[in-house]
Amino acid sequence: MSESTKKINLTLRVWRQKSAKDGGVFKEYAAKNVSTDASFLEMLDAVNEELISKGDDPIAFDHDCREGICGSCGFMIDGQAHGPQKSTTVCQLHMRAFKDGEVLTLEPWRASAFPVLKDLLTDRTALDRIITAGGYISANTGSARDANSILIPKTDADQAFNSATCIGCGACVASCKNASAALFTSAKISHMALLPQGQVERKKRAERMVGQMDEEGFGACTSTGSCSASCPKDISLVNIARMNREFFRATVLKDDEVDAGGGF
Repeated sequence: MSESTKKINLTLRVWRQKSAKDGGVFKEYAAKNVSTDASFLEMLDAVNEELISKGDDPIAFDHDCREGICGSCGFMIDGQAHGPQKSTTVCQLHMRAFKDGEVLTLEPWRASAFPVLKDLLTDRTALDRIITAGGYISANTGSARDANSILIPKTDADQAFNSATCIGCGACVASCKNASAALFTSAKISHMALLPQGQVERKKRAERMVGQMDEEGFGACTSTGSCSASCPKDISLVNIARMNREFFRATVLKDDEVDAGGGF
């Protein structure tokens, strides 16, 4: 049997919580004969099948595309958001990242803005409300134009694209000691602040999204960098600096200062 297809046995310490109103406890489960080619969620599927066959309640966790794109999945594995493999979502994490006999602790994102709904499943609609507050373009942009006819500096286009890769999984919040959503919010603000289509609502977008982030109860950013380090899409801390400038521009500078440059 090759190294890539061997079987391992694990012990899972999983946070079990019936509902948002109930307290939770860790319970242990055996994950036996797990293929190292399986993804982490596939391993949990197998554990759940065994639980269901015994008449027990399966472990609840969020998932959808299972391709590292949608941002639905996410929980802590041994204190690390999405697990030990950098730049990887938990659905794309494979069991070859673990060793036979390991004991793994699984728990949900821990943040007051992300209340636990059940087991590893949390309510992350706070991020949706930040987007609703200003993460859109309402101006009629007309029909699609040829991309080469819209002159955008390559550096701006590259930075906008990199910011747009944020999938909103919430790992940045879960990894931050303050449970800050600054990396997520700044990525969404940066994406459109760098493009001509986002200029019309640029000022009110920053003001509204930052305001909504604070209203949701997320903590303040202290620039420790744990958010970016745990991000499966490697969103840069540069976005947080840009968000702060955008917010300053929207709330402090006068229009004539902005038009004159104002340091931006």
